Amino acid sequence: MSGPDKSRIPLFATMQRIPGGLMLIPLILGAVFGTFAPGALGIGSFTTALFEDSALPLIALLIFATGTQVSTRTGGPILAHAGTVLVMKSLIPATLVVLIGLGVGLDGLLGVSLLALLASMDNSNGGLWLAFSGQYGDERDRGAYVASAVNDGPFLTLLFLGASGLGDIPFLALLGAIVPFLLGVLVGNVDAEWRKVVEPVPNIVIPFFAFSLGTGIDLGDIVTGGVTGLALGLIIAPFTGFLVYLGYRYVLRRGSMSGIGFAAGTTAGNAIATPAVVAAADPRFEEYVGTATAQVAASALVTAIIAPLLAAYALKRTGALRQPDAPAAPGPAEEAVKGAADGTADGRADGTADRTEPQREREQERQREQEQRA
Repeated sequence: MSGPDKSRIPLFATMQRIPGGLMLIPLILGAVFGTFAPGALGIGSFTTALFEDSALPLIALLIFATGTQVSTRTGGPILAHAGTVLVMKSLIPATLVVLIGLGVGLDGLLGVSLLALLASMDNSNGGLWLAFSGQYGDERDRGAYVASAVNDGPFLTLLFLGASGLGDIPFLALLGAIVPFLLGVLVGNVDAEWRKVVEPVPNIVIPFFAFSLGTGIDLGDIVTGGVTGLALGLIIAPFTGFLVYLGYRYVLRRGSMSGIGFAAGTTAGNAIATPAVVAAADPRFEEYVGTATAQVAASALVTAIIAPLLAAYALKRTGALRQPDAPAAPGPAEEAVKGAADGTADGRADGTADRTEPQREREQERQREQEQRA
């Protein structure tokens, strides 16, 4: 029998090693085609449908798949953490960007358009959060991934632009942006099997819709937008991460573990698609799409590197940074399991809590016999 198939060239693994690489690399490849061979993929049929016109339907599929992962059975502490992350990472920064936009207009500041500012600030990299909180946090932190499920996609950007009057976003466009997500939530909670079925969807669709988006970008936009995007990421990571840190420290009262909030100071890789979605709803943003997409892509890359470093530094300062192989402090679920194994309710090491009176007497008798033998 032959062994498992081995990759001759580890393309997928290489893309995953680069922060946001699953989206960034196909995006750049698409931009190469869009710049130097703009008509090469326009031959029609399935080729054009997949490589040039697939962005919006594949993004919609991704939003549906994301919705299926949201459980309505999430407990109170997890909802509190998710709500805090959502408010501090998405709603407050988006409000600040809208206030800036009301003052300076759609052109934004220092070469960064309002579209790029909003698309890079009002979301977070859920995969990075899961990886970091899985290593250094507990089940409450991991459960806060729900916030990324909500802010992952163009809905919040469309909502803030439409509500502020900065964008002429029709109500049906807003509704159309959220329906796939809500449908995913419904399907995932009615039939949990669907969660397993669509779990691989991100790894499948992201490279293809990223390439499709890239075909509409000129490499000149990537060069000019990439530099300002790097600067944008250097601002977003500490600023939005600090806001989440404040939420962890003063709202959730997490004490020395509050530094984990800095890990939320990221731009989601999926946000690279947001400028194109906004322009489809309001053509006035069309002129900003190329540069804004490049800036958001650069911000996604920079924040994916800086945010976990800031979080690790903050946790180290408070002595809360565990070594990767060190066991995590047991949470309520772990304590309950340990308690059941010990015959106790709270899992205490002495095994005496909530035992019956005869059990305690026998334990004491055994202890006296051991002392006498000694």
